[in-house]
Amino acid sequence: MPNHLATETSPYLLQHVDNPVDWYPWGDQALSLARQADRPIFLSIGYSACHWCHVMEHESFENADIAELMNQWFVCIKVDREERPDLDQIYMNAVQAMTGSGGWPMSVFLTPELKPFYGGTYWPPTARWGRPGFREILTGVQDAWINRRPAVDAQANELTEHIEQSSGPTLPPSALSEETLRRAMQSIVSAADRTHGGFGSAPKFPHPMDLRLAMRCWRRFRADAGSRKQANEALDVVTLTLDKMARGGIYDHLGGGFARYSTDERWLVPHFEKMLYDNAQLVPAYLEAFQITGQNEFAIVARETLDYVLREMTQSSGGFYSTQDADSEGVEGKFFVWSEAEVDSVLSGIPAELSSDDRKESHPDTKPSEIFKHCYDVTSHGNWEHANILNLSQPIEQAAAALSLDTNELAAILAECRKRLFEVRSRRVWPSRDEKILTSWNGLMIGAMALAANVLNEPRYAAAARAAADFVLARMTVPTDIEPSYRLLHCFKDGQARFNGYLDDYAALVDGLCELYQSVFDAKYLEAAIGLAERMLDQFWDNDSSGFFYTSSDHEELIARLKETQDNATPAGNSLAAMGLLKLARLTGRTDFEEKAVATLEVMSGQLERIPLASGLSLMALDFLLGPTPEIVIATGKTDRVVEDEVHKSLDCHGRIESLSQIHRRFLPNKVIYLRTGEDCDDQLPAVIRSILGGKVSCHGETTAYICEKGVCGSPIIGDHEIARALEQGEGQ
Repeated sequence: MPNHLATETSPYLLQHVDNPVDWYPWGDQALSLARQADRPIFLSIGYSACHWCHVMEHESFENADIAELMNQWFVCIKVDREERPDLDQIYMNAVQAMTGSGGWPMSVFLTPELKPFYGGTYWPPTARWGRPGFREILTGVQDAWINRRPAVDAQANELTEHIEQSSGPTLPPSALSEETLRRAMQSIVSAADRTHGGFGSAPKFPHPMDLRLAMRCWRRFRADAGSRKQANEALDVVTLTLDKMARGGIYDHLGGGFARYSTDERWLVPHFEKMLYDNAQLVPAYLEAFQITGQNEFAIVARETLDYVLREMTQSSGGFYSTQDADSEGVEGKFFVWSEAEVDSVLSGIPAELSSDDRKESHPDTKPSEIFKHCYDVTSHGNWEHANILNLSQPIEQAAAALSLDTNELAAILAECRKRLFEVRSRRVWPSRDEKILTSWNGLMIGAMALAANVLNEPRYAAAARAAADFVLARMTVPTDIEPSYRLLHCFKDGQARFNGYLDDYAALVDGLCELYQSVFDAKYLEAAIGLAERMLDQFWDNDSSGFFYTSSDHEELIARLKETQDNATPAGNSLAAMGLLKLARLTGRTDFEEKAVATLEVMSGQLERIPLASGLSLMALDFLLGPTPEIVIATGKTDRVVEDEVHKSLDCHGRIESLSQIHRRFLPNKVIYLRTGEDCDDQLPAVIRSILGGKVSCHGETTAYICEKGVCGSPIIGDHEIARALEQGEGQ
């Protein structure tokens, strides 16, 4: 018989619905049962794409004998960390305090008052690999609960006190200055792996926020004689890392998109799950590297990644799905890897005319399949568990030279090979997909799509960002008495939105809407962002100490109310809030938003100074705050054409308004941009931007730019040529 998870919508919870464990979702029913029976709670937290979560389920939660002990002694609660990040944060802090590390599946024993007293991550059913066995742990915890209850309660109280004391920033404040950014740049360069890219050793994670911060530091300090060398080294770290990741196995060379992390230092063997948030953060890093270097490979990776999201991670109404599993047919990575025989079979039919006549004469026995295998490291013995993870073991130029091929010719051969392999792979059994739509992760991807629409001059990415924003605002909000204020919900699945929104839901969506406005120039998105920001300040702001709590004031009461400030795989809520409020302040002229952003950064200032590698996005916000932050208004001329229909309003303007293209080709990360079309009267402008756009019209019928800084504007710049000159001067500052 199914357990109490049968009515849930989370794919992760539903994976456990037929376990012999009498699982409950987190809620009044389970918590009341624990209190009434005075039984400890066994809390298991994971997510649907987690490989070791699947392993522990199969080994222990499907084991009837182990399940009998769990049901007899504990109230067993299963939580999807993506639905309840508030619970995940609290109890991860406890596990890290107990064990020195954390991860998923997370396994925690709680008192009926929800205080943790023992925990860990994955436990095998019996002791092995230096890990205690889960059966023995259950027996030991039950014995302690019955026979050593005072010690259990003391441990629970001590851990709860630790969580409360570590619920916010603890480092003494420091000055917010350029020197903080300079020291952060030094830390990034010092921590970088200058051979393989990235930071640290295995397992290796992408660190997109640190890479984007490094590019901003390069821009800020490249002209400083004392810091120029290190600024250039910071940019070298970025380009090396992005190149190595894009050529490694962590990148899906057939379908686009990045896996969660690499299990080795060379980016070869990924943990094959794909997360929306990783790809949403990596796309801007590649786009900004493309703006700086002009290397088309970076633009290709960004485009392929977004095309993967549109193809495989987007629902029909526009929302973006959460994750794609690592496993298919119960085997990790099976969907993505190849044997040499499979590659030969698929590529055997590629016509020989893909190779030039000179090539055929000098290397008559080399077929397209052999060329592909040489380039993508495919061998008979494999590079991972007797299979092959596709990766470019050397840059395409080096491979072309080794094969006596023109680079363009080799690229054409490899493109055809990838196309055919992708078609065959698509007929395999697919990994499962978690079709939850999470507001925070959608906010990140909306921002990435909007930025890509501008940088790559690709209207369909702006259309996708608009569709996702419209979906979230329509289906994942609850109207409030104050319009246009929204109360956000965190998760949408199976036709229903659930769970009170968290800080990062509001903050990521505010930031994403700011980016979306600068792509489609529809003021309704700024109006929505203002409503969200106002509610965020009302419900999450700490009136006593400044900064934002992770949960709202009307949220379920838990054992602690945390203040998230350190970036992890996703940005900290306070980092997102500071960045989003700064952008919104500059776009709307709302100085109250900037004041709260500055106060947030001041609360975090000690962390920014002393732990820069956990503060990437908040340091990017500091860079934005310090400026220069040009506010650029483009007023269209008589020859500019802007699409005005309901679906594609302004989406095609980038290709038809040369000055917009000029702006987006350049790395001006702290700009905000507006578009004023036509000769409408000032009083016809949207109220939210009327004071900013008022009076800024086209001069002499030509495209005209107004470049301002904190509301102080220079003279109008008339004509595309003069605008390009002004932008070039600004780019050099």
